[in-house]
Amino acid sequence: MKRLISLLAAGWMLLPGSVYGQYDGHAVEQLQKFAQAYRYLSAVYVDSLDTAPLAEEAIRAMLERLDPHSAYLSAEEMRSVDESFDGQFSGIGIEFNVLNDTVMVVNTIAGGPSAAVGLLPGDRIVEIDGENAVGLSRAEVPKRLRGPAGTQVRLQVRRHGTAELLPFTVTRGEIPLYTIDAAYRVDEKTGYIKVNRFGRTTMSEFIEAFDRMDDVESLILDLRGNGGGLLGQAVAMANFFLPRGSRIVSTEGRAVTPQVYDAFVDGRFLKGNVVVLIDENSASASEIVSGALQDWDRAVIVGRPSFGKGLVQRQFRLDDGSAIRVTVARYHTPSGRVIQRPYEKGRGDEYYAAHRERLLHETGISADTIPEGTPLYETLRRGRKVYGGGGIRPDVRVAADTVGVTDYWAALMRQGVVNELVLRCLDRHRAELESRYPAFGPFGAEFEVSPEIWNELAEMAAERGIVPRDGEAEASAPLLAMQIKASIAERLFPREGFYRVMNEAPHSMFRRAVELLQAWPEEGAPLLGAGA
Repeated sequence: MKRLISLLAAGWMLLPGSVYGQYDGHAVEQLQKFAQAYRYLSAVYVDSLDTAPLAEEAIRAMLERLDPHSAYLSAEEMRSVDESFDGQFSGIGIEFNVLNDTVMVVNTIAGGPSAAVGLLPGDRIVEIDGENAVGLSRAEVPKRLRGPAGTQVRLQVRRHGTAELLPFTVTRGEIPLYTIDAAYRVDEKTGYIKVNRFGRTTMSEFIEAFDRMDDVESLILDLRGNGGGLLGQAVAMANFFLPRGSRIVSTEGRAVTPQVYDAFVDGRFLKGNVVVLIDENSASASEIVSGALQDWDRAVIVGRPSFGKGLVQRQFRLDDGSAIRVTVARYHTPSGRVIQRPYEKGRGDEYYAAHRERLLHETGISADTIPEGTPLYETLRRGRKVYGGGGIRPDVRVAADTVGVTDYWAALMRQGVVNELVLRCLDRHRAELESRYPAFGPFGAEFEVSPEIWNELAEMAAERGIVPRDGEAEASAPLLAMQIKASIAERLFPREGFYRVMNEAPHSMFRRAVELLQAWPEEGAPLLGAGA
């Protein structure tokens, strides 16, 4: 307690030199005022106090009065963040789900600790280190299975078709967390790479995936749903497509030195045609990449306007392992556009509500519909019009496909019926499916949802009180069939099966990107201001 009070009272002495210069006398007075109030509260309050949550709530409240992206992260949250950026964690190497209160192994990571000892998809984990595992929540399972590399965890497993419990002793190891979800050749000339976030291993994964596709002439870079990550990785990815010296992004803030990030070498893919896919959940580092390629007329951007997160956070670790992320600057694209969309300080709820409201009105909006007063900029090579005001606006807008989205479909998805159906199906038929479809090609061409699966879906829905209104089941059938097939593919062909199915939806962004690349001289090149 005394140590905390002393830190509060003299906290300004502990700040980094770059920040200390911005810490004026008025701020010191307010810090001392806060320390006084904290000291009196701790000393005389009628009941004993747990001061840790009080301190955390005070920090959270201060940050909530600022912009929507300054934030406090607890020590536990920071451990998860570190793992996601580091690209690995220590564990047993399984993908799991909780089905009927039981932990089910959905997949084992090839070459991982669980695969090495013979754990199989479909196995039910009923004991962990001698303690009952039935009834654990999804959040509790990793806490029991993860741990330092080299330590062991003892499991009791129930296997389909086997009466007795099977004992396994698994030695934990380093488990990779991939940031590339899928990478495959679409046709002889075109490659596709899906990036889910920007972590420390992203560019090494990206280059490996690109090299596996063996000299493609065109590329679809999928940044949909990519919420960002590490700035350095985003700069390196943009550099992959740009020549040396090209401006990629710059930052400017009150208390920090302006920074400029340029391509430091000639990129490896300077000539091929590029389409970048973005949507309303593409943010931060994703917007840096797409904004730079758009400003340099290097890629056609396809999809829907991005989120608009262009604030730079600096992370400060606190003594207990927690951290605060404080916004210190704003990102600017090479043409000078501010990526961050407007906000009012202390009104984070309204900021996110405005984003949700925008999504509700996306369907049917023309690519030419630009709000009045939107700042206008020009691209750097060909002088095309591009727009500021927050986020990246695509060159080709693809509205959200709502075909098949009914109340019946929504209820099935919310209650996890489709996911549970797929797990049941694989529990019974995985060996048969793996034998019949050793590679994705035959699966993609031949697999269809069987009448047995449709009947089971209807039965499961009825058990949960989900009853379609007139015509809803028929209207949602094509969408459900694609999602069931994609979910099965995700388990049979990890890391890309899901996307290879879903990308082929008739009105998807992916299909529009393929169309542009196949008719590049007539459709793609003119969008970049180049002659046919």
